[in-house]
Amino acid sequence: MKKLIAVILVCLLAMAAVTGCGSQKTETDKSTADSAEKTKISFVLDWTPNTNHTGLYVAKDKGYFEEAGLDVEIVQPPEDGAEMLVGSGKAQFGVSFQDYLPPALAGADAIPITAVAALVQHNTSGIISLKGKGIDSPKGLEGKKYATWDLPIEKATLKKVVEDDGGDFSKVELIPSTVTDEVSALQSGTVDAIWVYYGWAGIATEQADLETDFFAFKDVDPVFDYYSPVVVGNNTWIEEHPDETKAFLSALKKGYEYAIDDPDGAADILLKNAPELNAEQVKASQKYLSKEYISDAKRWGFIDAARWSAFFKWINDNKLSEAEVPENGGFTNEYLPE
Repeated sequence: MKKLIAVILVCLLAMAAVTGCGSQKTETDKSTADSAEKTKISFVLDWTPNTNHTGLYVAKDKGYFEEAGLDVEIVQPPEDGAEMLVGSGKAQFGVSFQDYLPPALAGADAIPITAVAALVQHNTSGIISLKGKGIDSPKGLEGKKYATWDLPIEKATLKKVVEDDGGDFSKVELIPSTVTDEVSALQSGTVDAIWVYYGWAGIATEQADLETDFFAFKDVDPVFDYYSPVVVGNNTWIEEHPDETKAFLSALKKGYEYAIDDPDGAADILLKNAPELNAEQVKASQKYLSKEYISDAKRWGFIDAARWSAFFKWINDNKLSEAEVPENGGFTNEYLPE
């Protein structure tokens, strides 16, 4: 009888072990299957993480992408920029700027990318200088040292605003830009004026208690109220995956709406993902940009055709692109959530 009981116990234990293994295997298989069912998307940044990207990190951190059936990987840009990586199909989406897009959209070597959403509704860039330098308007750049990237569109923009203000652009001293820290560059006097996005570098000067003058290009000439930055997508991928593209943008919209409603909480999420950033600058920048993501647009991400086309018409009229840029091309609102 004892032997019989022992045999039965051994059998029961063996059955339990098999059942447990089967259950564990099933759970593992389910997890693998769930992961396999999610659409993988690579999103390439334009630069190191900053508050232009906060909604992206929120959407990933809060599980909005996962809820949409997406597995989103955020990657740093290569040396030749996000446009090339997206155009090659190695990333499905990325960050670009309308003033960077003419070479990508024009001519026989055009890159197959399309802007599918605006991350910030209006161009917040302009010229910053130390207060007292007399550069509170474009004409004030005469005789001053300006940090230039030596780009055709950049210099043509500066020339137009200076001359429209009655200044002489030839009197602006163009200094090849090596600026990585706007605060130090202005304090040291290496340069007098720098082209910045106020929501990041401008906020940095505030955090450093620098008194500055700033004028925004869009306030000088509406043609410069272009879209900067935007989300670009690979043309083939978005055409073949319209539902996934809509799901991605819908989740991204939720991320940016969270950043609008709770800038402090959104800043914490960005800092968790990029702890190397200055926390005070991020918090202040997030508060500033929370009012700029949608601004006066009818919905998040919307690109106004008239504004988009006006800037590209200016590019063409001034022959700033080797090939003519399609004025009303290179963008779509088709995939945006209502």
